[in-house]
Amino acid sequence: MSAETVTNVLTVLRVVLAAVFVFAGITHFTPAVQRTMAAMIPPALRFGGFWSPRTLVIATGLCEIAGGIGLLIDVTRVTSGVALAVFLVAVFPANAYAARHKERFGAVAIPLVPRLLGQLVLIALVLAVSLPL
Repeated sequence: MSAETVTNVLTVLRVVLAAVFVFAGITHFTPAVQRTMAAMIPPALRFGGFWSPRTLVIATGLCEIAGGIGLLIDVTRVTSGVALAVFLVAVFPANAYAARHKERFGAVAIPLVPRLLGQLVLIALVLAVSLPL
């Protein structure tokens, strides 16, 4: 595969990932999604005041939007990619909690192992499209 082809594939993948993160971030501002995501935060990580589950859902939405946009801007691409990788690790406890409570979260509760593998693939993709070759 030529260098130009690799560059083109990474560019398309970067745009797709950026769109996915921006769209996912926007959904954090819809009431139904906010309620579900707030409930996914494990009890040990739920706090009151500024760190309430609802505030954390809004903050994670903003992180996804900023990270997605940042992937598209040359000067912020690397920082955004690394930040999104850290973000994906940080939100995994909520996904693991949901996986253990399928009766409560239904289709959102992707089984733990596939979810973990998906997170790892997503982290690898975000880093692949953001780090210099």
